[in-house]
Amino acid sequence: MKTIGYGLVGCGMMGREHIANVNLLDATRVVAIFEPDASMRAAAQVLAPDAVFCDSVEDLLEFQGLDCLIITSPNFTHVDHLRKIAALRPLPVLVEKPLYTDPSDADAIKDLIRDFKAPVWVAMEYRYMPPLAEFIRQAAEVTGGITMLSIREHRFPFLEKVNDWNRFNRYSGGTLVEKCCHFFDLMRLLVTSEPVNVMASASQAHNHLDEKYEGEVPDIIDNAYTIVEFENGSRAMLELCMFAEGSLYQEHITAVGPKGKIECLIPGPTRFWPQNLGAPPVPKIVISPRAKPGQITLDIPVDPELLMAGDHHGSTYYQHQKFQQVVLGNADPEVTLEDGLRAVAMGIAAQVSAATHQMQQL
Repeated sequence: MKTIGYGLVGCGMMGREHIANVNLLDATRVVAIFEPDASMRAAAQVLAPDAVFCDSVEDLLEFQGLDCLIITSPNFTHVDHLRKIAALRPLPVLVEKPLYTDPSDADAIKDLIRDFKAPVWVAMEYRYMPPLAEFIRQAAEVTGGITMLSIREHRFPFLEKVNDWNRFNRYSGGTLVEKCCHFFDLMRLLVTSEPVNVMASASQAHNHLDEKYEGEVPDIIDNAYTIVEFENGSRAMLELCMFAEGSLYQEHITAVGPKGKIECLIPGPTRFWPQNLGAPPVPKIVISPRAKPGQITLDIPVDPELLMAGDHHGSTYYQHQKFQQVVLGNADPEVTLEDGLRAVAMGIAAQVSAATHQMQQL
């Protein structure tokens, strides 16, 4: 098999997770990186010691050993990077979520959907966590078609990022875009319908209020409820709390339909697990049919090597396995620019609804 050469745009925490998982694949290596921050370059070099470090995206795109690109730069830079790649060298791209942050960039994404000359995969890692992948596989059969979907995430506050860009809505897109677009992606995937109305209530109750950056206090929300109504009559709800790091399970996802209920329970990342809670629990699927034989509980363990390679329960590895086949020309992206566009649109609608106290139509 041909060795695939990967180039990275940005190499912060998520970028290094991508490098660690590319390193686990067969016939792949990171060959070139653009990262303007010196400390992030040094950390990336530990994982990719043979990679060439470039001074700009343009220099990166001139590197001849590239077969594909991974974009893990700050949220607000994704659109500009995609435009440059489209114009200068349209290689296959895996771009981190959110795809964009500013509502005015939606048209630019539509242009890229039409004009980009290579496959683009939007990195919605949650689809590929083993417990959630099993949940997705069984949900339609267990429920008989999802009528109600509930996603609860009770987690730790936002981590520190380079230049603290994730502390402000204007850079991150807002919490319901930055953190939650992958949950809105899951809603569309599971309900198999398009959203029509979004209602949200949210606030910044506790987190980051004692912080200042160049005299400015962060404005990102830390708790929210969001309800989404879909064309087919289904409803979904997201419950987010970002000051609940003592939770036994970080995510609890429930789908219910005329035949029964299925639940997925996932602990937080191993790296941040509170030691006072003991060992983290094994992720679980719980199936509760309305008829016999009764409730079934399935443990869905994750390979320990994959747990050590990132904070997303092995999903980054499984996503890269599939993206590798896209680069080789054997498959199409499973998460498209259109999917990324729609997930962010739902997040933006939720942000606006929370700010205006009015339902938003999509």
